[in-house]
Amino acid sequence: MQEILFKNDRYKKNRGGHSRWLLLSCEKCQNKVAIYQKDGPGILKRLYLDRIVDIKDFSGKNLVCKKCQAILGVKIIYKKENRSAYRLFVGAVEKKTISRSHLSLN
Repeated sequence: MQEILFKNDRYKKNRGGHSRWLLLSCEKCQNKVAIYQKDGPGILKRLYLDRIVDIKDFSGKNLVCKKCQAILGVKIIYKKENRSAYRLFVGAVEKKTISRSHLSLN
């Protein structure tokens, strides 16, 4: 199994240096969507593409659940940092904090 480490860059440092792994699922059907590195405190508004470790339902422009076809977010360029991201719709995804030992890339 491939070991997955946190990305340690200026974005992480700007947000206080605290990171955690999140398992993201579709709110409607509980289908697993992605594993994501969340940096800093606060709610999850955006998924930065460079922080997505494993994405299961990638369709390009929008983040779509493959099981129920719900649109979970739209692709944007976050102008403040000039980074590609998915802007999540409120209540579209469930998140669960997971430890590194529970990470698995398939």
